Amino acid sequence: QVQLVESGGGLVQAGGSLRLSCAASGIIFGINTMGWYRQAPGRQRELVARITGGGSTFYADSVKERFTISRDNAQDTVYLQMNSLKPEDTAVYYCNAVASNGAVRGSWGQGTQVTVSS
Repeated sequence: QVQLVESGGGLVQAGGSLRLSCAASGIIFGINTMGWYRQAPGRQRELVARITGGGSTFYADSVKERFTISRDNAQDTVYLQMNSLKPEDTAVYYCNAVASNGAVRGSWGQGTQVTVSS
């Protein structure tokens, strides 16, 4: 059973930075694509970034050049470095393992709240 624990969120002013972490268990972490998602109030959850086991990355257009996804396979952890944060980045951020068809492998964790003030 996939278990995911996100951390690192908080309140930051526009233009600031945060680094999110996600610890995974219950999967062979190193071979799994991992993704960061976010859900803002009243909106659907959306993919922010994903990284394959080999390190290839994908970013949503809204976060390109500002966010960086990385992983530490020895620690079964995936990170999201967020720079130049904007108020529209405010959301609960979640991570999950991603199957080849785009579906998530695990249940959603509690997420970590990111709030960007203007």
